[in-house]
Amino acid sequence: MNRITYVTLILGCSSWLASCKTGDKQQNQQNTAVPVNVIKVSKQNLVYYDSYPATAVALKEVELRCEVGGDITGMFFKEGQPVRQGQRLYEIDKSRYLASYQQAKANLDIAQSNVERTQRDADRYVSLSKEDAIAKQRLDNALTDLQNAKSQVISAKADLAKAETELNYSVISAPFDGTIGISRVRMGALVTPDQTLLNVVSSDNPMGVDFVINENELGRFQLLETKVLGKTDSTFRISLPDNSIYPVNGKISIIDRAVDPQTGTIKIRLSFENSKRVLKPGMSCSVKILNENSGSLVVIPYKSVVEQMSEYFVYRVDSMKAKQTKLSLGAKIGPNVIVRKGLSEGDSIVVDGVQRLHDGSSVAIGTPKQAGNPKAK
Repeated sequence: MNRITYVTLILGCSSWLASCKTGDKQQNQQNTAVPVNVIKVSKQNLVYYDSYPATAVALKEVELRCEVGGDITGMFFKEGQPVRQGQRLYEIDKSRYLASYQQAKANLDIAQSNVERTQRDADRYVSLSKEDAIAKQRLDNALTDLQNAKSQVISAKADLAKAETELNYSVISAPFDGTIGISRVRMGALVTPDQTLLNVVSSDNPMGVDFVINENELGRFQLLETKVLGKTDSTFRISLPDNSIYPVNGKISIIDRAVDPQTGTIKIRLSFENSKRVLKPGMSCSVKILNENSGSLVVIPYKSVVEQMSEYFVYRVDSMKAKQTKLSLGAKIGPNVIVRKGLSEGDSIVVDGVQRLHDGSSVAIGTPKQAGNPKAK
């Protein structure tokens, strides 16, 4: 074998080996490509709501406590039912208070009669004094007796007013229209003034709903407070504990006077009509407030999002490579989420297979069967 033939053979072998390595490399790349499903990002016209945890509260609520002591002798309501302002609710044994009232009234009658008698004596002595028919001291004594009798009338009137007040306090009435709760006492129970809690009455129409916002949202809610809302305006809605939407829309009733310096939040109170008494004080609900950015927005499936260190990413496919792309997210809407920044309409992103990817991974688009999964049939 001459030298030229030998060199030619070596070069041919080298070329063949290089082509084999290239083929093997391409085959390995195909074998290591991760099978994924992708979608093209699109925009949707959305009307969505910001959600805040909230609690229903009565706009008026009062604890019923007794001002006088004694045994409960009457209960004139059905627990958990509406009551009207002035309606009699409880009665405390009034026998001793009635007796005290009658005694005070009798004492007043006596004091008033005594005034009339001393007034006549004083008038008579004044007339006699003008004629120098009595001693000056006698006139002075008569005028003093008259003044004492008038003071006794004032004292008797005060005693009568006190007795009448205690007699009135033996009957507890509803302070306003509302709903009364379950009684804390029963018939015959001994109650103590200013200590024993009898019941609680709360108003139920309208009903308040309280929630808190971050202080950086305050400007938005101050604008909403001045907005004139019609009955059909759905800016403020609430979701009930069973996830149903309360059928009546609300409005801002109160923005609290100050921001809590510890949390940087401030309380907002909405007002809702509650004629059917669906809302109950203490009920947990969710306030839904129409987002001012509703409109044409980029929306993607939330399952395509990867969270890392409180930051959010998706894998965008470009030239069959998965490129990790940081996102700024908006509200979740069912299984989807709004993307504020990071994606454009028409971008392709991975929705299935993200767990097996890293930045720069090669991908095979399609289902595992379409990507050549040997187990797929």
